[in-house]
Amino acid sequence: MARLASGLWVSAYRARLDQAGLFAHIAHRGDETAGAILVKVATMDGNAALFGRAPSLDGPGAWEAVREACDEREVDAVIQRRVSSDRDLWVVEVEDPRGRHLLDEDGLT
Repeated sequence: MARLASGLWVSAYRARLDQAGLFAHIAHRGDETAGAILVKVATMDGNAALFGRAPSLDGPGAWEAVREACDEREVDAVIQRRVSSDRDLWVVEVEDPRGRHLLDEDGLT
């Protein structure tokens, strides 16, 4: 299965979030073609969750929690370590008090 370029996926994801009335911004811009993607979901109360793709041999893997709802500073520290070791990494930050991220919807895997 062909893999969608990272920059294109991020643009489509932001458009989907926008349609749902959710605010998101790119916290770190990675490689347009093949950069890995992390999604931070900030619940605006000092907590956040972090999602990344699970490795898969059959194409894009499913999204899984890297960090469940925890202190946002812990999530930011994980992101900082990942970005410092992988400059191609994309980080999309979603801000929603209810913790919605839409990653479980069709077309976003």
